[in-house]
Amino acid sequence: MTDPDGPDTTGSLTRHTDYGQTPLLEADIDRDPIAQFSRWLSEAELAGVYEPNAMVLSTIDADRRPSSRTVLLRTVDENGFEFFTNYESAKGQALMVNPDVSVVFPWYLIHRQVIVHGTAVPTSAEVSDAYFASRPHGSQVAAVASEQSRAIASRDILEQRVRELEEQYAGVEVPRPANWGGFRITPRYFEFWQGRSSRMHDRLVFARAAGGGWSLERLQP
Repeated sequence: MTDPDGPDTTGSLTRHTDYGQTPLLEADIDRDPIAQFSRWLSEAELAGVYEPNAMVLSTIDADRRPSSRTVLLRTVDENGFEFFTNYESAKGQALMVNPDVSVVFPWYLIHRQVIVHGTAVPTSAEVSDAYFASRPHGSQVAAVASEQSRAIASRDILEQRVRELEEQYAGVEVPRPANWGGFRITPRYFEFWQGRSSRMHDRLVFARAAGGGWSLERLQP
């Protein structure tokens, strides 16, 4: 029910958006799903999608509880997808006990999304070091200051910790914390989704074949 004295929030629940008739055809898709993903990522950026490298990462923890959050894709190549985090965070701990993941790239502006299933493992220390060194100084300090996902009594405590670290590392290199680094997702499944009119969407799926390579099939909307 809607509160008669409250704001009208029903519009988004009843609105119907026509996604148009841009097709996604087997004849047009790259048979390498990572190449196809890279193409769509570039098109999302050109279209002005806000942070097109943002992906919703879903994990299962040691108690078999699912959890989802948004992280930023930092590398994509023939070996998969890389992102970086605190290894002792909720997602880091979940990935250490269950490396199976699902990620979604929700490019609403252009009526597209990509779903990827795969296995996430920590990157090498060299890869983590290189990326950490490339981060802005403030982000490096924040990575050292934050015990990610752990409770804290107030933001003031965290900000005081940041000030102390900024003073400690003023003008000097911030070392990468041992509990901070990258994960690489090796994909085994891709779904490329293109929105179309009347909810007759196009869905093309790649699955890793037993002998290597990828199979391709169309799913009903």
